[in-house]
Amino acid sequence: MLATKGDSLSGKTVVVSGSGNVAQYAIEKALHLGAKVVTASDSSGYIYDEAGFTQEKLDYLKDLKNNQRGRINLYAEKFGAKFIPNKTPWEVKCDIALPCAVQNELHAEDAKMLIANGVIAVGEGANMPTTPEAIDLFHDAKILFSPGKASNAGGVATSGLEMSQNSMRLSWTSEEVDQKLQDIMKHIHAQCVQYGQE
Repeated sequence: MLATKGDSLSGKTVVVSGSGNVAQYAIEKALHLGAKVVTASDSSGYIYDEAGFTQEKLDYLKDLKNNQRGRINLYAEKFGAKFIPNKTPWEVKCDIALPCAVQNELHAEDAKMLIANGVIAVGEGANMPTTPEAIDLFHDAKILFSPGKASNAGGVATSGLEMSQNSMRLSWTSEEVDQKLQDIMKHIHAQCVQYGQE
């Protein structure tokens, strides 16, 4: 995950787009790190859960999308959240924005809203979800921005760790895998900082 001002997600409000695997695990990790996640979306619109996701709500979302193949509005009906049809969640005030749905989902106008609402970091989960114009706005406003190539490196690294375990016939705990992944991601970040200056 991204480091943020204060170097923690604890207590931060997070807006997530999407409701598939990437979004589900982004929500799960944000909750694990103490954040309050208030949105998820699909192609029909987004839900705004002012109280924030809990593990129970996330489990329901996973079942809804992975097993029932239901639409996101059913989450809103079950938990009394707001359903906003035909829109993306970038109008919601947040500290962290995680676009995890589709390519080119976060446009310049969305970036302007996020910046005006006080966003401090944007971390891409989908493949190129932020348009070049929006990225320029984030850079100009000094918003922490993690491009998908950097953030998605975690998924590739985890696959590599899984292959290593299999070939060496090892079984690491989830905590051990998470620590190895954190070390890999810190190394990637350091390389991005070093070579991004050129």
